[in-house]
Amino acid sequence: MAPKRPEGAGAFPKPVESPAPKPPDPSTLYAALDLGTNSCRMLIAQPKGSQIHVVDSFSKSVQLGSGLETTGRLSRGSMRRTIQALRICQQKLKRHKVKRMRLVATEACRRAKNSRDFIRQVRRETGLALEIIPPEEEARLAVISCAPLVSTKTEQLLVVDIGGGSTELVWIDLTSVPRRDRPSAIMRLRSGFRNDDSPFPGAKVVDWISVPLGVATLRDQFRDVEDDAARFALMSWFFEENLEEFAPYKDAPPSEGFQIVGTSGTVTTVAASHLGLRRYDRTKVDGLRMTSDQIDKVIRGYLELGPKGRRNDPRIGQDRHALIMSGSAILQALLRCWPTTRLSVADRGLREGLLYAQMSADGVLEDGPY
Repeated sequence: MAPKRPEGAGAFPKPVESPAPKPPDPSTLYAALDLGTNSCRMLIAQPKGSQIHVVDSFSKSVQLGSGLETTGRLSRGSMRRTIQALRICQQKLKRHKVKRMRLVATEACRRAKNSRDFIRQVRRETGLALEIIPPEEEARLAVISCAPLVSTKTEQLLVVDIGGGSTELVWIDLTSVPRRDRPSAIMRLRSGFRNDDSPFPGAKVVDWISVPLGVATLRDQFRDVEDDAARFALMSWFFEENLEEFAPYKDAPPSEGFQIVGTSGTVTTVAASHLGLRRYDRTKVDGLRMTSDQIDKVIRGYLELGPKGRRNDPRIGQDRHALIMSGSAILQALLRCWPTTRLSVADRGLREGLLYAQMSADGVLEDGPY
């Protein structure tokens, strides 16, 4: 006798429906857009304690500064690529109903003769109002974005932001600030590098500089040098020559209590290569500490690979391989001047600085440590 078939056997099970995630309240959202010489990046986030919670993001290599070194102007092709990327950003802002935002442009737009026409064209075609910020504000925003990575043991801090068209360096003295307050003291620099009226112990900005050389502009200046190793050496020494006006503690660099924080695609790529990551993982890279010797070993490995090997190296990536050696040349020059066993890798930068500054000004961030 055949066994009786259970009732409902063979039927599809009823799916268990999980509720869709509740969209964030638009009133809590902030946006920051960074249009640089090479990339267009945007974050949409909301405050969460003393940190930010990212709701949406966008990043695209637009090469806005392509050809700028020779013509002094933004090309039609680069402006067209950039506006296409900005349209996507505008759609994201509209979808999330973001009201509070800062949308900034940096070195390429500071230098291009036709940048004002481009800003007007962006406004006309996308509705986005881009703001060209000066080098000091760019440096200040890069600094405050790195506040969460500053050790309470740090007394002398050098923040380095290697961009596409410029590199910002800021040297900060924290010796007069109580250890537990040092990250918070960095955050208070959002209102300016000179903040003598503050009742709190201050982070003293000893010196800062914006060098008009980044990964794209430095590469373009030495594009005609055919030998890979010679080109790298020339780029590195040329960048160091441009640091002559920035020389705090250059003759006797501090050893104890000294920290460098590096923020850029170059630094994060070097870190990913050091870790052997075949797929980039921000959680493993952001905050990683590296020594000069570890960084030098990665850079020597890049040189041994040559252009073709770097192009096919999954740790470097397709968007970065053409720029990694000019960025590495900058990094090597910095470490010749200020060798350290404590370079902190920051997968954060201008966008995070813009968000922290907006949220902090509105009083929606809890007090640090950040």
